[in-house]
Amino acid sequence: MFIVVGVTGGIAAYKAVHLVRLLVGAGHDVHVVPTEEALRFVGLPTWEAISRNPVTTSVHDDVPRVRHVALGQRADLVIVAPATATTLASMAAGLASDLLGTTLLATKAPVVVAPAMHTEMWRHPATMANIATLKERGVHVVGPADGPLTGGDSGPGRMCEPEEIVAAALAVVRPRDLEGVVVAVSAGGTREPIDPVRYIGNRSSGKQGVAIARAAADRGATVLLAAANIEQAVLAEAGPCEVTPVGSAAELGEVMRGFAAQADVVVMAAAVADFRVKEVADGKLTKESGGIPTLELTENEDILAGLAADRRPGQVIVGFAAETARGAELLERAVRKRRRKGVDLLAVNEVGWEKGFETGDNRIFVLDAHDEVVADVAGSKREVADGLLEAVAALRR
Repeated sequence: MFIVVGVTGGIAAYKAVHLVRLLVGAGHDVHVVPTEEALRFVGLPTWEAISRNPVTTSVHDDVPRVRHVALGQRADLVIVAPATATTLASMAAGLASDLLGTTLLATKAPVVVAPAMHTEMWRHPATMANIATLKERGVHVVGPADGPLTGGDSGPGRMCEPEEIVAAALAVVRPRDLEGVVVAVSAGGTREPIDPVRYIGNRSSGKQGVAIARAAADRGATVLLAAANIEQAVLAEAGPCEVTPVGSAAELGEVMRGFAAQADVVVMAAAVADFRVKEVADGKLTKESGGIPTLELTENEDILAGLAADRRPGQVIVGFAAETARGAELLERAVRKRRRKGVDLLAVNEVGWEKGFETGDNRIFVLDAHDEVVADVAGSKREVADGLLEAVAALRR
């Protein structure tokens, strides 16, 4: 999304740096519009470095492109954080005395403000009246929080934390088209034990599956997440999902069958081992055990094909295919796999030493039941998750 972040002249401007970082990290195109007073707290080079876009405060810059209205016209979302008492008053009065003011008047995008000021200023009847006016016009207000303020004071008026503001702002523009829908997601990579200390595994970090789970929750779904060997730092991004840890393919299959019994949508994003060791050693295999051991493998059950075969009428089954092929061969393999598995949608992505696994971005092609590519999504794993869920929502419609 094209997001404009307005930063005004309060000490909480330093928090807005992290807010912009979060938005950029999520793959959004962020343009910061600071006021002159805001630059007294955080300098222009910082905003340009964090946003990766040029920053100006003047309506007289970039005149040929009519920048003083162009930002507002292009915006998908506008966030003002911190929003001082002066800023709220200017917005309520419709003043356009600077670039932020003209941007706010020129936009038709949702506007989110995060107030920040001392308690007395926040509680003043003028500020309360301005907030009421802005809410009547459809402006979304996040906070303020109750807590420590500058000068040793404490009370309502503290700007909310950047994570809370980002979550609330993005929720404004995200569709809630999965309200009342139960979505089961598998993520991560299974591990097949060799002995008590070794296993056969893969490089999946679980980032893509967790992003899908979180995106589904943000769209209103109740999410059941089967997490196969995912680091806690990654799993923390799942948010309000019911998480069940699993280890092997057998454990994952058992959990996903239980999830599928109550799910409307099943997304198998986990990297599942095709094979397991036929006989798992009771003790650690060592060189003293008799030289180089020979591992006899046996095939694991096909969890995805089983879920597709047993699906209820109306239930949507989504599979993933990680392939090292490229171009036409990638899609040819995807078609064969979709037909073999019998799924409603198949997301295929190219993986390699530096692609797909353990990275922050991804690209998927989504095939439908007619083997047509209905989505080609690239970007951050959250953007890919949103693109996949658009295809799921369209199919359900």
